[in-house]
This record gives sequence, C-alpha cells and structure tokens, in this order.
Amino acid sequence: MTTSAAERFRVARRVVIKIGSALLVDAERAALRENWLAGVCADIARLRAEGKEVVVVSSGAIALARVQLGLAARKLRLAEKQAAASVGQIGLAQAWSTALAQEGMTAAQLLLTPDDTESRARHLNARGTLFALLKMGCVPVINENDAIATAEIRFGDNDRLAARVAQMIGADLLVLLSDIDGLYTADPRIDTSARHLPFIERLTDDVLAMGGAPPPGYSSGGMYTKLLAARIANGAGASMVIAAGLSERPLSRLIDGGRCTWFQAMTDAGSARKRWIGGSLNVGGRLVVDGGAAAALMQGGSLLPAGILSVEGDFTQGDLVSIVDQDGLEIARGLIQYDSQEAGLLVGRRSEDIETVLGYRGRHSLVHRDDLVLTFRQ
Repeated sequence: MTTSAAERFRVARRVVIKIGSALLVDAERAALRENWLAGVCADIARLRAEGKEVVVVSSGAIALARVQLGLAARKLRLAEKQAAASVGQIGLAQAWSTALAQEGMTAAQLLLTPDDTESRARHLNARGTLFALLKMGCVPVINENDAIATAEIRFGDNDRLAARVAQMIGADLLVLLSDIDGLYTADPRIDTSARHLPFIERLTDDVLAMGGAPPPGYSSGGMYTKLLAARIANGAGASMVIAAGLSERPLSRLIDGGRCTWFQAMTDAGSARKRWIGGSLNVGGRLVVDGGAAAALMQGGSLLPAGILSVEGDFTQGDLVSIVDQDGLEIARGLIQYDSQEAGLLVGRRSEDIETVLGYRGRHSLVHRDDLVLTFRQ
C-alpha cells in the first residue's frame, strides 16, 4: 500500500470490512480461527479509537456448521446449505460477540437478503437500523440470510453484499480482506509475469477482464466478484481496497503500509437515490438505443422513445432496466416509467405521439434523467 493510499485510509470516517470464510474458518478443521479473529477485533478497536465507524460483513456460517452436521466431505444441496447456515450462524454471531466484547465493543447482528437492498422501503429501513446502531457505538456484523435466500435471489457472494452495505450507509471505504494482496494483470498463481496493480482510478472493462473466473472452495466469490463490488462501491462514492488478510493483524498491516490495490471512488456519486439505483443488482429488462440517444444520455439527458430501437424482457412500471447501445455495451441503468408492453409500442415514436399510441397522456420520457445513472466506463 503506497503512502498516499495509507493516508486515504486514515481519513476515512465510515468503513465497511468484508471477511470471507477462507480467512475466518480453518477449512481442514472447519473450526474458527480464534486468534485471528481476536487480532481483527483489536484492529477494529484501533479504528474506533481513531474516530472511525466500523461495519463488518462476515461469511462463515455454513463453513462452521459442516463438521458439526456431518456435511464436511461433500457438496451441499440448497436445503442442506440453508440448514447449515441456520446452525452455523449461531456460532458465528457468538464468536463475533465474544471477540468484540474482549475489546470493549458491542456486536449487533443483521441478516440481509437482496430484497432488503433492492426494495427501496426495506433499504431505507435497514439503513435506519444501521445508523441507529452506529450512533449507539455498536459494531454491526452482517451476513447474507442464507437460511432463507434461494439460489435465484441470493447475492451469491458477500463481496457484493458488502458493497451494497457501503452504498447503503454512505461509507467512505470498503475493505475486502482476501487471500491475495490485490489485483494483478493475471492470476499470479498461474502467470509468473503477472504484475500487481496498486491503484485503479477507473474500473474499465479491461480491468474487469483481469478478474478471471471464481476459484473453487468454500468461497463463492473470487477476484471477479470483488471487481463487481468495486464497481458498486466506487459508483456510490466509496473507495475500495483489496488486501491480504491472512496475517494476525491484517487491518493494522494495511494501515501501516501493507501492499494492496486501491480502487478510487467516483468524485461525483450523485444523490443517495441515484447511488441506490446504480448499485441495484436485479435488472428487469433491457432497452437498446441508437447513437443519438446514447450521446444524449452521456450528456445528462433523459431517454426519449424516439431513440429506442428495441425492448427486451418483461417488466412493470418503476422496474430497473439496463440501457445498452447497438453493440450491447451498457450505458446506463434507470427506473422505467412504462411497462414492457407499453414500452414496446413506443419504440421509435416521438414523445408527442405517446397519448395517441397508448390512449392516455403519459410521461414524455421512458426513463427520466433523475431516475437514471450512467454506468459506461471508457
């Protein structure tokens, strides 16, 4: 970690720390690494003493329950994963509560599903709870609610969950502790010529391509999901760091100059509502637009029906849609003001024709600029 990056870490006032199963749980014994957890909690106490608010996103429930339930030697079915999560979450919460208490801190547990971040009302409720806990001096410890989330609706990895939490509470910094010290131009375990990248100013498609495929093992993430998390966090105004977490005091190592990759936050992340739109995971449909509409969006305009070439998917009014150019490159995401059937009827039409086509006087744009976030990265 460069000196300048270390200084950026020190000025952050609200920090989200994501910890994966591979760090927290000894895979061979399926047992908690208690000394390591104690070191992390000592680091959190250090951050708190420096005036920072800290939220933890912690995996490990399923991994802890494998041996206890006799499920260590095979791949788990969905129902078995949910059962293991129900058992393991108790031990995980107790471990965090005990370790934080040894440093004079109070733990609080929250279990979230994607619906809790995708639904605006539930998003605001969860945010209010987190703000109240931080105000009371607690350390919220968050995990995905694996006991009820199905494969179709779950985050699938806690990297993106952590990014959504960072967006939710307006964090300055998201720290992903990993088994690697940052992003490389290629997988360094395979390519000895791979170069470490200490600083990423813009998360382009070329950078995303360096993520590769998720590795096998307990973790369902991998470098690619970490880069997706960076896109969410950076777009919401939070910087992100990927750092090695295997040492006993990983956060102190990072603060004191340990090597990492720093992903710089966007300087203009927009309103809280736009940050929520930009970080949403579930897209209801896709609108393909012509060059003129794409240029207008990039200049801050709304999406008018005249610029639509085609409508894909089945969505209702108010759903999140992806807006792509003729090459399939996503330009923006936004909340659409018509359902998919109506949008299909308006393809290529002038705004003045909307009442004639639909039989009622609707909005002049399909996606208004106030409900739209640019996602294009050059």
